Amino acid sequence: MTKLLYQRILVVLLALIVVFGGWFAADWQLRRAEATANWTNTKQVLILDAGHGGEDGGAVAPNGTVEADVNLQIALRARAIAELTGVEVVMTRDSPDIAYPDDATTIAERKKADQHQRAELIRRTDNAVLISIHQNCYPDRKPSGAQVLYAASTGSDTLGALMHDNLVAYLDPQNRRVAAPISDKIYLMREVKCPAVLVECGFLSNESECAKLKDGGYQTKLAAVIIASYLQYRQSLPQTGMVT
Repeated sequence: MTKLLYQRILVVLLALIVVFGGWFAADWQLRRAEATANWTNTKQVLILDAGHGGEDGGAVAPNGTVEADVNLQIALRARAIAELTGVEVVMTRDSPDIAYPDDATTIAERKKADQHQRAELIRRTDNAVLISIHQNCYPDRKPSGAQVLYAASTGSDTLGALMHDNLVAYLDPQNRRVAAPISDKIYLMREVKCPAVLVECGFLSNESECAKLKDGGYQTKLAAVIIASYLQYRQSLPQTGMVT
């Protein structure tokens, strides 16, 4: 991560202190002290999933912007912010490249193998919470706005509603979308049992929104709101046996 990016992240974090008021500022040292006092062998791990990647670019905007690239940039920024706050983070991918099994020879086989690998990583991570980052794209270029979709697993709806409401309130007050259950056709979200949400950060098919989604500053704002929402969610959980 570059020095300039860290500077941007710090600026956004300072803004969040103002935006989230007492929760993020006045009680910060107290919450850190509580977290230290409550340390046990049980620790929550945030898994950030940058959707698509490798030979699967995902959606492609009319101007050629590739979804997988935008997803990765937001996820990397989210990791940096989360780690600045002391959160343990695991990434399902942290580069444009993906290592596929030797027996996966077609694009379809490689996509399937990649999803299986991600699901296995999540399953073997104790006390995980999954945030999967994606972008929307429609044939109609008018739709815009972020939307959070949540899995059927316990806690997912709470995290999804909180994150969606924050994205709307602090980045796009005109957005009339609502958090919603995700289709059971989405393999990764169907297979995992931990709290899990998929964040559609915006529409690549909308020219003005695509320009924002490509902008590093806006990507950092998205990442900051996503992580702040996760921290709010985590603080709402029972403290016994959980590092918060």
